Formats: sequence, structure tokens, C-alpha cells
Amino acid sequence: MTERPIGPVVTGFTAPLRPGPDQIAGRHVVLERLDPDRHAEDLFAANRGQDWLWDYMPYGPFPDLQTYRDWQVAMAAGADPFFYAMRDGRTGRIGGLASFLRIDPANGVIEIGHIEIAPTLQRSPAATEAISLMIGWAFDAGYRRVEWKCNALNEPSRIAALRYGFAYEGTFRQHMIVKGRNRDSAWYSIIDSEWPDLARAHAAWLSPENFDADGRQRKSLSRSEEHTSEL
Repeated sequence: MTERPIGPVVTGFTAPLRPGPDQIAGRHVVLERLDPDRHAEDLFAANRGQDWLWDYMPYGPFPDLQTYRDWQVAMAAGADPFFYAMRDGRTGRIGGLASFLRIDPANGVIEIGHIEIAPTLQRSPAATEAISLMIGWAFDAGYRRVEWKCNALNEPSRIAALRYGFAYEGTFRQHMIVKGRNRDSAWYSIIDSEWPDLARAHAAWLSPENFDADGRQRKSLSRSEEHTSEL
């Protein structure tokens, strides 16, 4: 009987720790473990009048600060998803949220999602660095695979995934029902062998030399030649 392929043996792998640091700090942004007392008011104000931000989220928009704070309280109490707030190093204000979720230490797999960035922080070095810091933390902790999933109709999220270096893996059709509507989900990933090259590209983009006096990037963040899609 012909021997069937069963995949390479995984050697030297130890299940990583679950997310837990109170802060992950970068040059442009500090990720702070979600604390509604410190974060809800800033972010509610930054999101006010921007109901489109919630179009692809399973929650929101929120009619008032108390409702939004109550939602943050519920999210902060859980371990999966594990939320961080993004504090802009330039303004000191909270401008976004993101979480680790579907955390699977036994297999070394973790996802980054629930990303909501207010207009004040969008298209900024701080926003880019926030996601880069989360990817870097995951691989430094020993995870083998970092995932990104989004509504297949969410073109900005799909572009962002490629920009950060995630590889498209396919679309799960009729994956969810969200707010009464069908959601097909696009799946992306980075694996540990890809991260060193991508980490260097992220660091080069975030370096002060890449920005002019007005804060405009000199070179875009793009994937290295070993990867097939642009970031």
C-alpha cells in the first residue's frame, strides 16, 4: 500500500501564552488593555456622527455614551476577544480598538479583529503601527499563524489585510448572519516563516526617515518580492 502524505512533524513548538500585557508600546501609538473608565468617552466622541464605521460590525452604532460604555464593559470583562485601545502618541487621545480573538495556543493560532479606527486616526502611522505591534506580539509570543477575517464586501479591510502582509486564503460563503444579513467572510493569514521579512518592511515604513516634514510617507508599505500581493 502506498504511504499517504500526512504532513511534516512539528518540532520545538511550545504552546504560547494567551494575550495579557497591559500595554504594547510603539513609536506612534500605545496599545492599552481596554478600560472603559479610561477609553470609552474619548472613543465615543471620536466616533460620533460616523455611523458608517459600524456597517460591517456585529454591533453598533451606539446611540449614547452610556450604551457604548456598557458595551466596552462587557468586552473588557472577557478573555477572548481580548481588546486593546489605541492611544495616539501625537495627541494622547484614544482613536481606535482592536482585539485578539479565536485564541488557540495549542495550535499556535490567533486572529486579529474587531478593528475599529476613528477617522481621526485613520490613514496614520499610529493606526498602521497598532496592527503591526499586535502581529509582532503574537509571533514573539510563539504563535505560528496570525489570521485576519472580514466581510467579503468590506473592501477597505481587504486592502488593509494585503497591505499589512496577510495572504488571501479564500472566501467562506454564507459564513454568518450579521444584523440579519448574509456575510461571506474573506480569510487571510501570515505564518511565522513570513513574518521576519514583513517585520523589516513594517519597521522601514514606520521609521522617521520615511516621512517628510508634513508627515507624508515617502514610500508606501508594500510586500516584499517573495510575496505575491501588495500590502
